[in-house]
Amino acid sequence: MRHLFDWVYSCEALMQSSTPKPLLVIIALWSIGLITSGWSPFDRTTWWLEVIPCFIGLAVMWATKTKFPLTDLLYALILIHGLILMLGGAYTYARVPLGFWMQDWFGFGRNNYDKIGHFAQGFVPAIIARELLIRKWKIPQRGLVAFLAISICLAFSAFYELIEWWAAMGLGQDADEFLGTQGDPWDTQSDMFMALVGAIAALVTLSAFHDKQIAGSAVTSV
Repeated sequence: MRHLFDWVYSCEALMQSSTPKPLLVIIALWSIGLITSGWSPFDRTTWWLEVIPCFIGLAVMWATKTKFPLTDLLYALILIHGLILMLGGAYTYARVPLGFWMQDWFGFGRNNYDKIGHFAQGFVPAIIARELLIRKWKIPQRGLVAFLAISICLAFSAFYELIEWWAAMGLGQDADEFLGTQGDPWDTQSDMFMALVGAIAALVTLSAFHDKQIAGSAVTSV
């Protein structure tokens, strides 16, 4: 019972702290997602490889929550991206049921859930990069901001493919589920292309709204 009271007290203290409310929502929903997806994943190694970006992202957001709180839009996008990763980690990307449903609906030759993941890998980092470029590095030219954001997303996507290669070299057969190529020789290139499409889509659809969020932010830069 004492432990229960300690836990309730810690939660109350957290709620009363300067932590942005959207970050508290992320902590709550990601905790549920991590417990659910990690309870009995198809492959434990793959689960860790897929969800570790969530732990890294959460640590960064927590460390910068006071000096550089993000816009509500960006917190929402990061929340969704994390849940996409957790779902892929639970089943492995080649076995997510949504991918099989899409295969039946659209006549795909394979489970394409990983393409949703790579689209998000461009869509969400594009807004992350945009927010940093505008608020942190004070770049006023929106065209240059868009170019740099897309370039950063492509670089990040390429680096992620290198991580997959290193994992395959280091883990051997244990990395097959993480790679999830499903016999597609062009999987790496199509993954990077989907990240590019995601980055462009994010900038086209959300830039104006993102500008309003940045303008209305209580903390614009550090």
